[in-house]
Amino acid sequence: MKQKPSNAFIGASWIGLFAGGISFCVGLWNATMELNEKGFYFTVLMFGLYAAVSLQKAVRDQLEGIKVTGIYFGISWFSTGLAILLLIIGLWNSSLIRSEKGFYAMSYLLSLFAAVAVQKNIRDCQLVDDVEEKKQDDYKSPLNP
Repeated sequence: MKQKPSNAFIGASWIGLFAGGISFCVGLWNATMELNEKGFYFTVLMFGLYAAVSLQKAVRDQLEGIKVTGIYFGISWFSTGLAILLLIIGLWNSSLIRSEKGFYAMSYLLSLFAAVAVQKNIRDCQLVDDVEEKKQDDYKSPLNP
């Protein structure tokens, strides 16, 4: 029997996603770096969020017996790794002080982790809703007037 995640966990996941993403973006907004560098970091954030959610979906699909092609599964892993690697290389080569580099790294990782948790919660809630809907449909069948 599957159960929905608690409201506290759902809320904490969303708060983590917003806290990480907004703090990363506010940090970029207030940074004294070139506009193209800000664009690079923002693009890496968006790419990382998409890649992490895509990877979580591919892994979850495989665990639930839903067919996932090897190429998609491989691309999902590669994209997630590449997004993290791009951030590491960008921060390594930047002229930011270490505390700023740490801030960007931690808010980025918080965002990726929270995006996976939010996607997992949505999937878990949908699975429970589907099971409950099927039970109600079975109960309303012609055999149970």
